Formats: sequence, C-alpha cells, structure tokens
Amino acid sequence: QVQLVESGGGLVQAGGSLSLSCAASGRAFSTYAMGWFRQAPGKERELVGLISQSGAKAYYADSVKGRFTISRDNAKNTVYLQMNSLKPEDTAVYYCAARLEYLPLGEYDYWGQGTQVTVST
Repeated sequence: QVQLVESGGGLVQAGGSLSLSCAASGRAFSTYAMGWFRQAPGKERELVGLISQSGAKAYYADSVKGRFTISRDNAKNTVYLQMNSLKPEDTAVYYCAARLEYLPLGEYDYWGQGTQVTVST
C-alpha cells in the first residue's frame, strides 16, 4: 500500500509559477513511476506528465511541454511538479499517482487526494 499526499496548490496570476509536491509513504517509493494528473471542472482527468522510477525519463503532455517539469527525490519519497508560465487553462485539481510501469497510459495503482491550482487572468 502507498499513501500519496499532494501539497503546494494555490492561487497564482497568469504567467506565474507554482511548485507542487507529492509525499509518499508505504511501500518502496523508488519502485513506482509517478504521474501527475489534473482535472478541470466539467472536463475529464488528463495526464500532465510521468517520471520513471529513477527519474531519468519523463513524459509530458503537449499542453504543458516546455512549461512544466517533473522531478523526484527518492531519498525523500517525494515527487515534484514545477509549473512555469502558468495559464488560466491550467486551473484544475492536480493529483499525483503511482504505478509500477513507466507507461503513460493505463491504470494507476495509487492516487493522492488532489490539490487545487487556480490561475487568474
């Protein structure tokens, strides 16, 4: 069992930056690829990005490529999402999730509770 807790959400102006964290507890964190998802009101949940178990590889959705960066610190059991050049359309609840395979699509085994990010104009 893995427990995931996101933090760092909040309100930011367009063009600004925000950094999210996801702290994991439970089974070996380093065995899991970690994803960040988001869900805006009235929209389906979408994958923002995914980082491999070692942190050597990362995948990003086209909508955030070049603006968002995922990183992880396996010693601290934490994955991060650095968001720069934020746009109002980035407003959503952001979730971290864990799965054993470094594959963007498919089912994820564990989910956090989410943290709200609001980008104002």
